[in-house]
Amino acid sequence: MNITLGDIVGFVMLVSLTLYALGGGADFGGGVWDLLARGPRAKEQRELIARAIGPIWEANHVWLILVVVLLFVAFPIAFSTISIALHIPLTLMLIGIVLRGSAFAFRSYDVQTDDVQRRWSRMFAAGSIIAPLMLGVCVGAIASGSIRVDLETGRVQTNFFSQWLAPFPFAIGILTLALFALLAAVYLTVETTDPGLKEDFRARALWAGVAVGIAALLAFLLSGTGAPLIRAGLARAWWSIPFQVLTGLVALGALAALWTRRYAAARVLAMAQTILIIWGWGFAQFPYIVEPDLTFANSAAPATVLRMLLVALAAGTIVLFPSLWYLFRVFKTRA
Repeated sequence: MNITLGDIVGFVMLVSLTLYALGGGADFGGGVWDLLARGPRAKEQRELIARAIGPIWEANHVWLILVVVLLFVAFPIAFSTISIALHIPLTLMLIGIVLRGSAFAFRSYDVQTDDVQRRWSRMFAAGSIIAPLMLGVCVGAIASGSIRVDLETGRVQTNFFSQWLAPFPFAIGILTLALFALLAAVYLTVETTDPGLKEDFRARALWAGVAVGIAALLAFLLSGTGAPLIRAGLARAWWSIPFQVLTGLVALGALAALWTRRYAAARVLAMAQTILIIWGWGFAQFPYIVEPDLTFANSAAPATVLRMLLVALAAGTIVLFPSLWYLFRVFKTRA
């Protein structure tokens, strides 16, 4: 197999998207549980979510920014195609991100009365739901094969609605939202030392795990008509069945660890489940970046651009990873 510079950049994008899901995705999930905080410990649940998210939540967006920059520089045709065909859900996603971030900040520093806090909490939760839902919708639309582009003229054949207003993209959106909620609940069981809060988020994590399974089954059933090219590719790939079996076993292992209250193991397995789901999609879609017209080869920038981009990425990791490690060490290491 001949690996090109475009393939390497595509792999970096896949890794960056995975890191965004593991970090930023859990932050979005925290907003879901903030909305659904109930019972005698509802206030303590929201305080735990705020403490867990507060110090590092903006840093997680670096991975999404990196994906956008790499797409723009390395695959400009794909960037323009996605931006044109999906500009409505992408705009809604960005509105959700901004709404969520501003509401979280204002809730922390505004007047601490119940009415004011409820208003900002509702906005925080709304943004936390809209953003991952639209992110999943965009991914589902890209994988569906409904976005077409004329390679000679670069003209995108779209009416701006039918590509994403369809059952399969929304199934992927629901799956994304459920997966992020699962990550958040599992992380929060480890973040707290309070037995009551551990039990609260253990129950939420178990329900979220079941929701992920149902959403994944729904997406698989809809892929027959909603994403036939990926469905056909999975049917032909020799690794497809073992990969799906492994993903299912890891998901069951995460639920089993939660059931037996082995929270550290549950966190590792939930992260592994997320990685397997994202990478399964990436491998199934390869070599296409936008099904069925744009591949990593025919949409890539000139080789000189890709080489300089990879050099810049290598230099950037020298600064980025130590900085993130230090950030997490300072704010996430218990005294």
